[in-house]
Amino acid sequence: MSPRQRKSQFEWNLLVLVTVALVLFGLVMVYSATSASAALGHRSSTGYLERQGVYAVVGFVLLVVAARTDFRRLQALAPGLVVASLAGCVAVLVVGTRVNGARRWIGLGPAAFQPSELAKLALVVWTATYLARRRPPQTLKELTRPLGLLVGAFCALVIVEPDLGTVIVILVMVGAMLLVSGIRLPLLGSAYGIVLGLAAIAAWSSPYRRERLLTFMHPWQDPTNAGLQNVQALISLGSGGVFGRGLGQGIEKIHYLPEAHTDMIFAVIGEELGLVGAAILVAGYAAFAYAGLRLAIGCRDPFGKRLAAGITALVCGQAAINLAAVLGLAPLTGIPLPFVSYGGSSLVVMLASVGILLNIARGERGRAAAAVPDRGRRDGRPRGAGARGGGSLARARSAGELRRVAGSRRGAARS
Repeated sequence: MSPRQRKSQFEWNLLVLVTVALVLFGLVMVYSATSASAALGHRSSTGYLERQGVYAVVGFVLLVVAARTDFRRLQALAPGLVVASLAGCVAVLVVGTRVNGARRWIGLGPAAFQPSELAKLALVVWTATYLARRRPPQTLKELTRPLGLLVGAFCALVIVEPDLGTVIVILVMVGAMLLVSGIRLPLLGSAYGIVLGLAAIAAWSSPYRRERLLTFMHPWQDPTNAGLQNVQALISLGSGGVFGRGLGQGIEKIHYLPEAHTDMIFAVIGEELGLVGAAILVAGYAAFAYAGLRLAIGCRDPFGKRLAAGITALVCGQAAINLAAVLGLAPLTGIPLPFVSYGGSSLVVMLASVGILLNIARGERGRAAAAVPDRGRRDGRPRGAGARGGGSLARARSAGELRRVAGSRRGAARS
């Protein structure tokens, strides 16, 4: 096995190991975060676990399908994915279910679908397709049309829901793909400076977002109302200490910490498993980022390189934003912790995205196997099809045959 094959195999193994470990760990923590409150409310203590288990099975099926399907086929599907995602983001504003002041979900019987989750993956695929076929943008005008306009349209629809966290994740993953494409840093900095200015205006013009921002800055001024979630998350993390209270022994999750099984599940982990458990979880995301970025940097396919960078930024960027919000380092944005938080749309889309990453790694391993170095050549370049030295041997044989034929003809003439 060549060094390049070993690298691709290592990335593939690491991505599979981390993903499976995070999903299984998430199932355990979802049960721990919901069983006590469900039992006190005279509901099934395993209800959330069973639904999350179904979502995990569906997600792993999509992961296997995506891992066995050539990722280049996604280029033809990119326009359709974008159109479907835009339609979903418009539809959720009209027929979506309002929960906690936000309209982000479309009810589908016993389940609910969040169109913004599909929109993130659709944007990654379309942006990778667009950037792979063109040179990196050289001016703000080139960056704006059509990439900036499409990203702006998605962000405008999502911010109306409102869902600031998804907007930030979209900007992070698009920025990662632009960096991998070779865009000049001053140009990217100018573009994001304009975006931050517009974001500040949007945040201050909305009472909902302005309250979130002020609560983040001073959560203890209103610890029982606007700052309740921030304060209880910090109390939960602080109560865990180094080794935690023990799995299932948390107190804050029982009617004290809002959304303990979704946005705030990291606070439950910190309380029950302590600093050690939280650090291991963060190390898992760091390992995922290492494998994904290493795959993106080493990928020779232009589309695959940008796609791997975007998916890695999607998963790890969302994890970083969630962790920062729970730790009080950023405003609460309402996005789940990838693979761990309760939520069907997020889990299914994330697992499908990992399947695409695995197929990119598999393709790189196949290309490395195809390029077999010829040890008989001093430059170490791959040899062509056929036996080594077959060309010179064939030429020698043909020359010998010509000499034998010519000799036989001369003998026949003399006789």
